[in-house]
Amino acid sequence: MAAPLTLAQIAARLGGRLVGAPQTLIRQVASLQSAGPGHISFLAGRALRPLLAGTRASAVVLGAPDERLTELPRIVCDNPHAYFARVSQLFNPAVAQEAGVHPAAVLAPGVRLGARVSIGAGCVLGEGVSVGDDSCLYPRVVVYAGCRIGARAIVHAGAVIGADGFGLAPEAGRWVKVPQIGRVLIGDDVEIGANTTIDRGAMDDTVIGDGVKLDNQIQIGHNCRIGAHTAMAGCSGVAGSTSLGERCMVGAGARILGHLSICDDARISAGTVVSRSIRRAGTYTGLYPAQEHASWKRNAAALRNLAGTEKRQGTVRAKRKRKGKKNG
Repeated sequence: MAAPLTLAQIAARLGGRLVGAPQTLIRQVASLQSAGPGHISFLAGRALRPLLAGTRASAVVLGAPDERLTELPRIVCDNPHAYFARVSQLFNPAVAQEAGVHPAAVLAPGVRLGARVSIGAGCVLGEGVSVGDDSCLYPRVVVYAGCRIGARAIVHAGAVIGADGFGLAPEAGRWVKVPQIGRVLIGDDVEIGANTTIDRGAMDDTVIGDGVKLDNQIQIGHNCRIGAHTAMAGCSGVAGSTSLGERCMVGAGARILGHLSICDDARISAGTVVSRSIRRAGTYTGLYPAQEHASWKRNAAALRNLAGTEKRQGTVRAKRKRKGKKNG
């Protein structure tokens, strides 16, 4: 754990406008609910405002609209969540594996490792794999032959990069495997969560852009392209040959079907199924919230019959219109 810092020292390093006692000593970060003396917390969004009044934190980070909601020492900034993340980095510097290759890792011929790379126990790197400077592969990561990982990557345990995509051609009631001869190319500053899988391309490469953040248990299909600085939450998935733009945000459990194009700055809500290309930036949601089963059956039945209901209503409206003309 890092040494304590005063609010003044934090503001000097990270910026922001300090309000209140500059010598307030901070030892660690915490949530508004769990914070105590020596902690700094943050407020981002109206939903958490009721917690501010009862927090025991020594200081908070918040935006200008919330500045007058507390008398606690505070740092006012434009993006409290991001500022808090940087404060947390000050007190909790990243602890990576030691640079080098663990004796229990297996590296095939032709593997190229950059400076200060860390390869954990049980990792397997196939022939011709390259890993850029300062990257860290945690235990039991598997990288198939020919794939490339950029600089400063973090790949968590159990991730599989470059397995065959689901390429199959139907023939006479059976399936013929399509050889997957592309690679996976991963840019710089990418983080890949535990047990996430990224398939190699069928013919072209699967490409993960710079700064992409992938949570745990995500599936990226063959020939996909994920644009720079896109973030995807856990258990989401992208089917083959789909392209996501830059700075997209994909919620947990979302599903994006194959052969689609998603524009830059699209936000896809958790649990949403995307079946058409998205051409305009914005937030897209398509989900059916859980409810009591009998209510769900009634609503599902109504939804199933919606087209017929609309047709009948249209017929009734047309009859009334004809009757009105006749009477007129």
